[in-house]
Amino acid sequence: MAFLSYSRQRSINGQGWLLSASVAAIMVALPLLSIFWLALFPTDNIWPHLLSTVLPNYVITTLTLMLGVGVLAGSIGIVSAWLISTYHFPGRRVFEWALLLPMAVPAYVIAYVYTDLLEYSGPLQAWLRELFSWKTPRDYWFPPIRSLGGAIWMLGLVLYPYVYLLARASFLEQAATVKDAARTLGCTPLQAFLRVSLPMARPAIAVGLSLVMMETLNDFGTVDFFAVKTLTAGIYDTWLNMGNLGGAAQLAALMLIFVVVLIVMEKQGRSRQRQFQQGDRFKAIQLHRLRGFRAVLAWTACVLPVFAGFIVPLLDLTRYAWRHAEQSWSPDFLRLAWNSLALALAAAVFCTVLGLLLAYAKRLYGSRLLSSMTQAATLGYAMPSAVLAIGIIIPFAAFDNTLDGWLRNSLGISTGLLLSGTLFTLLFAYSVRFLAISAGSVESSLGKVTPSMDMACRSMGYNASQTLVKVHLPLIRGGLLTAVLVVFVDCMKELPTTLVLRPFNFDTLAIHVYQYASDERLPEASLAALLIVLVGIIPVILLSRTITATRRYRIQ
Repeated sequence: MAFLSYSRQRSINGQGWLLSASVAAIMVALPLLSIFWLALFPTDNIWPHLLSTVLPNYVITTLTLMLGVGVLAGSIGIVSAWLISTYHFPGRRVFEWALLLPMAVPAYVIAYVYTDLLEYSGPLQAWLRELFSWKTPRDYWFPPIRSLGGAIWMLGLVLYPYVYLLARASFLEQAATVKDAARTLGCTPLQAFLRVSLPMARPAIAVGLSLVMMETLNDFGTVDFFAVKTLTAGIYDTWLNMGNLGGAAQLAALMLIFVVVLIVMEKQGRSRQRQFQQGDRFKAIQLHRLRGFRAVLAWTACVLPVFAGFIVPLLDLTRYAWRHAEQSWSPDFLRLAWNSLALALAAAVFCTVLGLLLAYAKRLYGSRLLSSMTQAATLGYAMPSAVLAIGIIIPFAAFDNTLDGWLRNSLGISTGLLLSGTLFTLLFAYSVRFLAISAGSVESSLGKVTPSMDMACRSMGYNASQTLVKVHLPLIRGGLLTAVLVVFVDCMKELPTTLVLRPFNFDTLAIHVYQYASDERLPEASLAALLIVLVGIIPVILLSRTITATRRYRIQ
């Protein structure tokens, strides 16, 4: 009887985990369903009008931007990863982690900085006019920063670390004997890279490029500031300026098609090529020492993206922050910093707990249905923030209006907005957006815990919850802390979702930077932007240490 009671209790406990994970997965996938529902059944169908007027321009501009950013970020990321993984030259150990630093700079921040530096009234053009005695813009030509080309450069400078990160990790994982075999066959280091290393790293590069293009689709601050008419800008214009939520949902559904195409292309690229690592993958990698002009070229190729993508923005923001320290350091700034830190920390903890729920339920019940639901729940990271905001506001507003109408008719009581325009909505949006990060980190950590641990706990009479608390959590605390940290930093930088879903009279550092910089008041926003950049450096350092620890080097 005692055994039957324990088995029944354990079954009920396990079903509770399964039910909780299923409900969480459905709630997280709700925005996606809302988008397609409103797109198919809009209140006012303006799709024909959009199709005949602005939609072709939106699509062409978006595709051009994605292609340009992909080429630029891919070129910088692949070349720098190859140099760091293959050669030894002055400054290489610094560049290992320094090449990741631009990842800490939000794209909209670097757009504001370079506009301030390169526009007509900026210091560079003013210096050129003084040097060559130019008087008016007709006396010389200077590339416009606020253009599609400018947006490509700004996004490429901060997104190339995605390609560098994954390409370098792939180069480090490649078996040393494969490269040695290519060298014995007479290949130079460059030929070995083009014929062996690069094809083997193609799946990782495809993942990096897909992330770059998804982030390009997600960007709003840069394209809005540069007046580049992408689908993201079109969603905000249709929704907020034209007041047509159905039309915005239709554009959002079109963006989701772009995302699905990227995901399918990335998976096909990886599935076409399967590689199995040899047993010597932990053998020390042989680095070829560069000297003279070649060393200078390698150093220049690595220092330029770091200088343009991180050092220039950091120095410019520091200069303004120092000059306006007394004006910027105010009670309002402290309030904004507290709002950002508290909101990001709450979202990071909530998102990590949700990721733990899904990952642990998947470990307990490896059914196809639960796995499919978990995968659907983690698609939020691929969903652009503009699309996510619409997908959340639709069901939340419908719930608020339905409940308020029912209570008005039944009891004469008005509840107002219980969910829409509250911090809960923003926390929910962050959780949907970054659940893939937390769930992936937690699932990876859980995967390293041998199943025999679970069996031993069951033999000792522990149920699933007790096993998680007493055994798994202490073992995976490193993965949990990493998930909290990465989500925290991403929430600090997040602009589009916060801009739309934040409560009234509630601003964050990202909103503050966007509002002031959009009004050409970058000096007043520099301290807030600098704080966002400095916070973003933390996960960059952790990522670099994790990758560097995977292989040893020897220099030839």
